[in-house]
Amino acid sequence: MGRSRKKGRDITGIVVLDKPEGYGSNQALQEVRRLFDARKAGHTGNLDPMATGVLPICLGEATKVSAFLLDADKGYRGTIRLGSRTDTGDAEGEVVETAPVPALERATVEAVLARFTGPIEQIPPMYSAVKQGGQPLYKLAREGEEVERKPRTITIHALTLLEMGEGRLVVDVQCSKGTYVRTLAEEIAAELGTVGHLEALQRTRAGPFRLEQAVTLESLRETAEQGLQVLDARLLPAETGLEDWPEVRLSATMARYIRQGQAVMVPNAPVDGWVRLFEGEAAFLGIGCVLDDGRVAPKRLLNAA
Repeated sequence: MGRSRKKGRDITGIVVLDKPEGYGSNQALQEVRRLFDARKAGHTGNLDPMATGVLPICLGEATKVSAFLLDADKGYRGTIRLGSRTDTGDAEGEVVETAPVPALERATVEAVLARFTGPIEQIPPMYSAVKQGGQPLYKLAREGEEVERKPRTITIHALTLLEMGEGRLVVDVQCSKGTYVRTLAEEIAAELGTVGHLEALQRTRAGPFRLEQAVTLESLRETAEQGLQVLDARLLPAETGLEDWPEVRLSATMARYIRQGQAVMVPNAPVDGWVRLFEGEAAFLGIGCVLDDGRVAPKRLLNAA
């Protein structure tokens, strides 16, 4: 018997998935949700079907941290194919232009990559989910329309050449949210005096989560055969999605006020910014922020199990 979409377990935690190639992010999310029989699930930033790698999936109350993971920095390993440009900017598109590839020295490539580090302006590609006039750009692109897009400021924290040869470059990109590696690939190729597109993409990092932590769908399916209890042991606590944030430990009395929506004074709390709230040494309560007067206020609390 199939369950209706509303049914399922109130299970809370994060699965750091190594998304396989050919899967849409939502398709991967729905399979994880089904394996865990979770009532509620959300992912933390789209990966194109062509791309693989880190896709954190939040179950249950952990969905309250997903928006913050969406805003987190990302890391990618991208393969740039020089000499041909596609209509989508990646290997899924049709080749629309070719150009000779000049003989390249490593030092030349590294000098070009250095020009792209720091804050840069980037125009989102037509084949993207960015909305214009209420329509995602990719829908307009599929209808053959090209519209003017506003440039956006992104930050490339580091851009490192890992490999080069045979008309390909492999780069490591550490960047802010909203970075299109496809666009970066085209721009790097142009600076090298040719055209190019993104041939392969692997997300190696999303916020605090790294590829080494990620589990494959195949391994989750195998674990699921051993029962839900064994599968649940693969979940990370919700607070791991925010582990680079300072933590604030509250007494039982403070926690009670916080749960009632009131701000509290906490000795030795950070002076500003977002914080993770805990009651005593163990229970994660949720997300708080430090007010101008130094009190700690609740922002997004997890409902106690």
